[in-house]
Amino acid sequence: MREISTRREWVQTWQKIDNKCRELEELLLLVDDEDDEEIGAELEADADVLEKEILALEFRKMLGEPEDKKNAILTIHPGAGGTESQDWAQMLMRMYLRWIERSGYHSDILDFQAGDEAGIKSVSIEIKGDYAYGYLKAEAGVHRLVRISPFDANKRRHTSFASVFVYPEIDNAIEVDVDEKDLRIDTYRASGAGGQHVNKTSSAVRITHIPTGIVVQCQNERSQHRNKDAAMKILLSKLYQKKLEEEEQKLANLENTKRDIGWGSQIRSYVFHPYNMVKDHRTNVETSNTAAVMDGDLDDFIQAFLLGKHK
Repeated sequence: MREISTRREWVQTWQKIDNKCRELEELLLLVDDEDDEEIGAELEADADVLEKEILALEFRKMLGEPEDKKNAILTIHPGAGGTESQDWAQMLMRMYLRWIERSGYHSDILDFQAGDEAGIKSVSIEIKGDYAYGYLKAEAGVHRLVRISPFDANKRRHTSFASVFVYPEIDNAIEVDVDEKDLRIDTYRASGAGGQHVNKTSSAVRITHIPTGIVVQCQNERSQHRNKDAAMKILLSKLYQKKLEEEEQKLANLENTKRDIGWGSQIRSYVFHPYNMVKDHRTNVETSNTAAVMDGDLDDFIQAFLLGKHK
């Protein structure tokens, strides 16, 4: 039924655009016959709208990998630097939450670890909606911030790093074999803001996948059962992503190229001082409107990367 729904959506969208194209062709013939400037202006505006719809459809068609249409799980971790990097990680979290809202997606925070003084130690966000993973996979990598630190009494310039990882969410239609013997499940008391929010039972769950060393945890839900389900969802997504990366590595070895999204290889720099600029080092797309970017205006960066990757 999911496959039928997807194919029907593609056919209906194509038919809608095809009908618009035919209507515009007829109007074009009418303009040529009557030489009406007013109709010509309307036709030009309609043609611009049609072009954008065609480009959007072509862009979606480009996201043709099986996992592109899936929901996504996005995680953010600060780099070395204590409070400064933890604050940068929280700024990135807000940026992505704003992008999610602007793009019409829905989000749930699966796990949130607050920083000691400010910012966050880590966060895992589930993004729900068609092609969430297809778009957000462009954001995986290290993000670098240069600014005057609000935590430095001497107002010196600091450089901070945070890593972003994106995984396709695994649903019941995809099988990822996990032997329970390979799992170590630990429970502990969830940390909170104090008072009535402190969890007095061991409801937080940490799952370790022994063969790969992958560790996931969740403490946002009140019950241990729900935290375990959320943690398993993250674990399955990470295992699936690991398989995808192994396949990509095989292709990369054949092409004698290397794809590295690890530490020390920032994909994008955000400079707030001594000037304003956000630059993607993979595509050279840049803008001086840092405020808009931090408010979730990421589409130019995402599209440029995906178009380049497709080519």
